[in-house]
This record gives sequence, C-alpha cells and structure tokens, in this order.
Amino acid sequence: MSEDEKPADKPQERRRMVRLPTGGTASGRKVGQKIKTADKKTLSSQAWIKRQLSDQWSERARAEGWRSRAAFKLMEIDDRYRLIKRGSRVIDLGAAPGGWVQVALDRGAAAVAGVDLLMIEPIPGATLIQADFTDPGVDQQMLDAIGGPPDLVLSDMAHNTIGHRQTDHLKIIALIEIAADFAIRTLRPGGNFVSKNFQGGDAGGVLTRLREEFETVKYVKPESSRKGSAEVFLVALNKR
Repeated sequence: MSEDEKPADKPQERRRMVRLPTGGTASGRKVGQKIKTADKKTLSSQAWIKRQLSDQWSERARAEGWRSRAAFKLMEIDDRYRLIKRGSRVIDLGAAPGGWVQVALDRGAAAVAGVDLLMIEPIPGATLIQADFTDPGVDQQMLDAIGGPPDLVLSDMAHNTIGHRQTDHLKIIALIEIAADFAIRTLRPGGNFVSKNFQGGDAGGVLTRLREEFETVKYVKPESSRKGSAEVFLVALNKR
C-alpha cells in the first residue's frame, strides 16, 4: 500500500501502511456522500477519506473490483515492461490489501504468494501469509508456496512516516534493501523486481547493487500515483 492510501488515524509501529481490503461495486461510493463516522475521525483521517472518495483512481478501483488504487500502478508498469507473463511465479511483499496480487493473477500468473503484517482477505488462486517478512523462515515459506524461484518479486512495503526526514528515509531504504536482497537471492535468471521508493530519497548502495545484478534499472512514476506524491518505483529488469 502506498503513502497515497495511508489511513492516518494514529501512527503505528508497523513496516507497512495499509488499508483493510474493500470490495468493488458497479457504482462505488459517490463523491458528496456523508461520511457517517466523520465525527469519530481525526481531521487528517477525514481529509484522507474525502480524498479517496473524490479520487478517480480510487473510484475506478471500487467500481472494477480492485482492492486498492495501487492495482493501476502495477498495471501501468506491466504495460510498459511486460513483467507478468502467462505461467509466471510472483511474490508480493507488503501485499495488503491485495490489489497487486489481483493484477498478477488477472494477467496470467500461475502461482502468486503475498505476505503482509496485516491479514489479507483470501484471493482465489493466491497464497496469502500474515507474517513479518523479515522473520526467519518466512522467505522460504513464500518460495514453497509458488513452487520454485520467482519470475517477479514485487515490493510495495513502506514504513509509517514519523515526520523526521532522515529517520523516515533510513527506514524506507532499509525496506528496499531487504526486498532487493530477497529478489537477488531468489529470482530466476531473467527475472524482474519492482520496489516502491520516494523521489529525493537516495537509494545509494542498493541502487548500485541492483545495477550490478540486473541488466536495466529504471525509476517509474505511474500516472495513477497522486500528482503531489513523492512516490516512485524502482524497476529492475532481467536479472543476470
């Protein structure tokens, strides 16, 4: 889940910023509807809810049945680089609420596993694990779930920010490093890796390592990312 979709009631010590899964409907919830629980929300939460209801990508996600607007980000990246091939094995780190898992299955992946600190509502065809990805054995559990080396590793992991620029940056880079290390260790030759980053955040050593391990490394900002968001994605193509 991206910083765009952060439900900011209270900062929590989690590695992920996630919304609980929601289903899509043909009409979605219309702009201008009263927020019934607004009186119980903080001002920042009310602003987030209103922004979600007025956002074209969030409304489209609800209408089409995607669990989050993040689904469109992966679609855009995949349209450009053809990462998800029929029969692919895919692992999604920080998968809640499941939008990227949905996209991977919809585009022909044969085996998909997702992991998150929060529970993910079941998605037919996918293995979804509630766990801390950094705990011993969880990485192997993911590999066992898809039956072999992945063709694609995705990471939408992100810490809740605390407002201290240097600390937030270090936490973001740490998650990228963890995801990149897993991808480098497990991807089959020719495999691909996608990870969230933020503009202005120096990925430093991890970027250098990715360039050593993959033929091409690019930064991508999907159109479906909010205009004012610093969110970008690192896309590493064709593992050596």
